[in-house]
Amino acid sequence: MTECDLLVRGARPPASEEPVDLAVLDGKLIAVGPSLEVSARTQIDARGLLVLPGGVDPHVHFNEPGSRSHWEGFSCGSSALAAGGVTTTLEMPLNASPPTTTPEAFDAKRAAAQGVCRTDFGLWGGIVPGNLAQLEPLAERGAVGFKAFMSTSGVEDFPASDELTLYEAMSVSAGLGALVAVHAESDEITRELAARARADGRVAVRDYLSSRPAVAETEAVARAIELAAVTGCALHVVHVSTGRAVALVAEARAREIDVTCEVTPHHLVLTEEDAERLGAVAKCAPPLRPGSETVALWEALARGELSFVASDHSPSPPDLKLGTDAFAIWGGIAGGQSTLELLLSEGYHRERLSLTRLAECFSGAAARRFRLGGKGTLAIGSDADLVLVELGDERVLHESELRSRHRFSPYVGRRLTARVACTILRGEPIYRAGEPVGPPRGELVTPSPPCERGRSRPGSGSGVGW
Repeated sequence: MTECDLLVRGARPPASEEPVDLAVLDGKLIAVGPSLEVSARTQIDARGLLVLPGGVDPHVHFNEPGSRSHWEGFSCGSSALAAGGVTTTLEMPLNASPPTTTPEAFDAKRAAAQGVCRTDFGLWGGIVPGNLAQLEPLAERGAVGFKAFMSTSGVEDFPASDELTLYEAMSVSAGLGALVAVHAESDEITRELAARARADGRVAVRDYLSSRPAVAETEAVARAIELAAVTGCALHVVHVSTGRAVALVAEARAREIDVTCEVTPHHLVLTEEDAERLGAVAKCAPPLRPGSETVALWEALARGELSFVASDHSPSPPDLKLGTDAFAIWGGIAGGQSTLELLLSEGYHRERLSLTRLAECFSGAAARRFRLGGKGTLAIGSDADLVLVELGDERVLHESELRSRHRFSPYVGRRLTARVACTILRGEPIYRAGEPVGPPRGELVTPSPPCERGRSRPGSGSGVGW
């Protein structure tokens, strides 16, 4: 009889109504099938539960190291993500102090995460004016890609990239085989409209929404696509908020330009009316849009034109979420813990997404796009990153459930129809029955070479398929 470290019994995979067992040895899946005849050191009875690959969230802000560490850190932030079924997080470069725009800053951030992060983690490098020479050493360190802002980032030491900076950075990135991600909003449009509104004393939520119109996004997306086409760079557009932006990406892909885009849960389930009702807790950029845009985004997600869902988890201290000036309030939504439960409640439960497509949106597509071998799949030989979910567990989300440092979220009070029961990282539970389990054991993950489907430490396997 085969021996293993962990045996998960009787879970339902996304592509089948029939339950399967999953056997784990040395952190890897060694067998998946019905009624496996194996012995195990530890067993988990998962009968009646859904099993999915552990989530890959490619867009989070944990703010360490440096002066903003009290906003959110790797410990609390990764605990929140693990509670939401995420096992791999990719952390953005701008909120650390200094930002991750040099190899030395990369090393400092890795040191801050090691030993306290509950999920495996990858680190983005940043593109800012003047750091072109830093991109190659950042890639050598293992940066998962390079992030640039086409409009102001809100962080003084991470300025927006002008067109020449972005063009030259994309050219270098293409030579490195590295992906460039952009926050795509027109700086000229958003900056001037905001300045006019504030000069007139128009500082309500609706005035903020009006200062960032849909055309500011679509204009920037089109410009970024053109630069990617000219340079041959792989491009990723973060948190698109309009159906037209998605269509621009789909049209570019049809022309064989290597570009993808992501959507956030808040752009899927919240509207501009929610922004006015909820106030500061729902401020973000791009802003929340009319309900017609959420419909378009769900449809694009189901068709696969939107590659995956990323939380843009971005908490801030409560004092930065106060005041009557919507422009002065910090923009960012703390929601990474709720991504999967929202996708199941608002996507699968409402028949907008199949379970197989949902698993792709939550895990598989991001793992492939960022070349994280062994992640985002239930294939034999892959990392045993799993999430067990209880479907049909209806409840209202309470603030007491949240595990991020500052426990506020626009989803508090929302009715959900699913609950994460257990999250497993490389064969070891890291969250179970409402509580974190064991010591933090997250490891740095780095992208495989562009021409390979090799392993990304830790883990192995192609990261493709089930």
